[in-house]
Amino acid sequence: MTEATLKTTKANAGASDDSDGMDYLVTRRSRFVTVYLPLILIMFVLLFPFYWMGTTSLKPNSELLDMNNHNPLWVSSPTLQHFNKLVFETEYPAWMWNTMLVAVVATFLSIVASVMAAYAIVRIRYRGAQTVGGLIFLAYLVPPSILFIPLSTVIFEYGLFDSPLALILSYPTILIPFSTWLLMGYFKTIPFELEECALMDGASRLQILLKIVLPLSVPGLISAGIFSFTLCWNEFIYALTFISTSANKTVPVAVLSELVDGDVYHWGSLMAGALLGSLPVAIIYSFFVEHYVSSMTGAVKE
Repeated sequence: MTEATLKTTKANAGASDDSDGMDYLVTRRSRFVTVYLPLILIMFVLLFPFYWMGTTSLKPNSELLDMNNHNPLWVSSPTLQHFNKLVFETEYPAWMWNTMLVAVVATFLSIVASVMAAYAIVRIRYRGAQTVGGLIFLAYLVPPSILFIPLSTVIFEYGLFDSPLALILSYPTILIPFSTWLLMGYFKTIPFELEECALMDGASRLQILLKIVLPLSVPGLISAGIFSFTLCWNEFIYALTFISTSANKTVPVAVLSELVDGDVYHWGSLMAGALLGSLPVAIIYSFFVEHYVSSMTGAVKE
């Protein structure tokens, strides 16, 4: 090999190394622009309301009312007076208990009904099964702002007005359709051969559902339960229409109606109530987020 050839080879190798190094830098820059920067913006948008609630609930009234001399984004003299007022001077513990009771019972009833409906549509062969599934999902698309007027008449006629039972029985009307559709998609991912083997061994449909399908559907059940619980916890229209007594109200309605005196908004207590009210749902999501995402993905695929 001549000396000129060696120089050419080294030059090409050096150019290739420089090119690879530049490609690495370009890849890092593009990844920052396409991945990390959007994630930072999304996290800021999602977390800033919680930061604002936290800082507002910890500010004394002097800082809340004097925005010119105090930084609105920071707490100079943190205090717990708003939390103390909320817990000990209002009926907030009763509101929290009402919300928890209604959400848990309504979620349980909705999941039981959705499991039976989804299994019947997916596994039991009969004419029009898919049509029934589509109609159930279409029922979810009907907005609650249309349903609360006829439902309020039914609730009043049955003597359930101003009681937690009114919410417990009305919430499943908006929970069951979506939960049924979600569980239908998850049940389809379970091999049908397992049920055929159980049928050959003499198992009934109820035994198959309880001992085979449900244990394999735990992520789907968790996902439907989280969705139902969250919707019950944050629901506003039905709770505002069906409940009038302060002691029977739920957190979303009570915080807005009971912590406002005419045109005076107690912002510290309002933000403290909103922050405490959002903690149970946030805790549930933090524990079961992986099951929730996996089940939603399976349902969408179907």
